[in-house]
Amino acid sequence: MTEVDRAELSIEFFPPRDEAGRDRLVRNIAAKLSELGPEFFSVTYGAGGSTRDGTRQTVLALQASAKEAVPHLSIGTDDHGEIRTLLDEYQSHNIRRIVTLRGDQPSGFGSYKFNNAEALIKLVRAHSGDYFDLIVAAYPEIHPDAKSASSDMDFFQAKVGAGASRAITQYFYNADAYEDFLNRCTQKRLNIPIIPGIMPITDFQSLTRFSDKAGAEIPRWLRHRLAELVDDAEGTRALGVEFVTGLCERLLQIGAPGFHFYSLNRWGATTQICSILGFSAKS
Repeated sequence: MTEVDRAELSIEFFPPRDEAGRDRLVRNIAAKLSELGPEFFSVTYGAGGSTRDGTRQTVLALQASAKEAVPHLSIGTDDHGEIRTLLDEYQSHNIRRIVTLRGDQPSGFGSYKFNNAEALIKLVRAHSGDYFDLIVAAYPEIHPDAKSASSDMDFFQAKVGAGASRAITQYFYNADAYEDFLNRCTQKRLNIPIIPGIMPITDFQSLTRFSDKAGAEIPRWLRHRLAELVDDAEGTRALGVEFVTGLCERLLQIGAPGFHFYSLNRWGATTQICSILGFSAKS
């Protein structure tokens, strides 16, 4: 059995704005990506829960089409009762996993709102017990709001202690950062699976905006190569596929248990990279 045969694959969407968009996502994009044999598709929640209804509708549409769907759940304007109601609905639809996040925080929090992912995990565990497999975020290059690398690890350790069962990382382009994060987790005896988040490279300007906001470092040499190709979409895509495929191969050698692809609701680059790596639907 090869490293890819043992590796898990999951793919992330954001919720479309309307029913027509959801239908295209489920019937076209998710159907195409299903050929890679992903374990699940996750759906983001939006800043402060701003896409709560869209997330719920997209998750249920994916689940109804026989695709395992995983909702993101983050801090928003929901009180505890609304969160519990949502958890009950997901459970009634046989959804077994949730990505629990702090998320981008809105302004104007009331006194009943969560303030970090640890508190949200505790509420989910208190209400639903061990029913859900709770997935949390990890930051090999350090969360942009963290005061230090050690404080960032303390937050991650607290999430694991609260009941997280696995983690997905922010995307990164430096395999050494992931290896270092694994080593630091081992030192803390944090043994949950830590799945690298992978962002395909298709548009240099969009990538730099995302990366500057998220604190994801683009290696200097790669930034310069991509800048030279800013008006060459085909060349950008080719370089991106080559680089990200090599990154994934290196991560498998380090011991990554699989990959979580940030698809941006597109199938092309993710399909190309995963096909080169050897992912395919199990017969």
